[in-house]
Amino acid sequence: MPSNNTISVTLSQLAKMIDHSLLHPTMTDADVLAGLQIARENNVATACVKPYHIPLAIKELAGTDVLVCPVIGFPHGNSTTEIKVHEATAAAQAGGREIDMVVNVGKVLGGDWEYVTREIDQINRAVGSHGAILKVIFENDYLQPEHIVRLCKICTDLGVAFVKTSTGYGFVKQGDGSYNYLGATVSDLKLMRQHSGSNVQIKAAGGVRTLDDLLHVMRLGVTRIGATATVAILAEAKRRGISNEPTLVSFKSMEEKVGGY
Repeated sequence: MPSNNTISVTLSQLAKMIDHSLLHPTMTDADVLAGLQIARENNVATACVKPYHIPLAIKELAGTDVLVCPVIGFPHGNSTTEIKVHEATAAAQAGGREIDMVVNVGKVLGGDWEYVTREIDQINRAVGSHGAILKVIFENDYLQPEHIVRLCKICTDLGVAFVKTSTGYGFVKQGDGSYNYLGATVSDLKLMRQHSGSNVQIKAAGGVRTLDDLLHVMRLGVTRIGATATVAILAEAKRRGISNEPTLVSFKSMEEKVGGY
């Protein structure tokens, strides 16, 4: 009987769990071209790009089944709803098939659930009318469990495709005065899976950097991750004997690696 720290996977299954992230603010067009080549060569699920890179991504990924995933209101979610809807609509019209939007964190923390619901609903309808799906980024480092639970319910009721933990840029001031983030934690992923409907998928982003991390979040019910470490993750999978035939592999849990979240 397999233990909780083993899982059966294929290499192609792992690749199709990855949204290869090309979102750092310093990335040049040349950097993005190199990243799109990585996405293409590894046949990942999507390449996540800033909206102005959609045409470049469409061109470079032509002839593959790697989708283009633009981000909206990224990374802080502070644009007006009208601007977010316009940006999301334009992204879908330009060829973005999966759209990752950031919630208005201040409205979530202030408990203005009517505003939050209306905004997600409008963006979800807008992208859906152009054949795209929506992932809603919560930015969990800023939130308490009750906020996460409420957002999961809202997204379930609205029929959103994915709920997502983080942007990877939600830096919070730590006790020592530095700024850092946890990103996708085990406790948050369990909470999101528990309180999201069966038709809502979970995307883990921020902190999923190794093959062990990916295998662990798969065990928690995650079906997509955002990653910059795509090459390293898939190279490690090959080193550990994972092929396109189902392979039973063991992994070190995220709690074991970092002493818990």
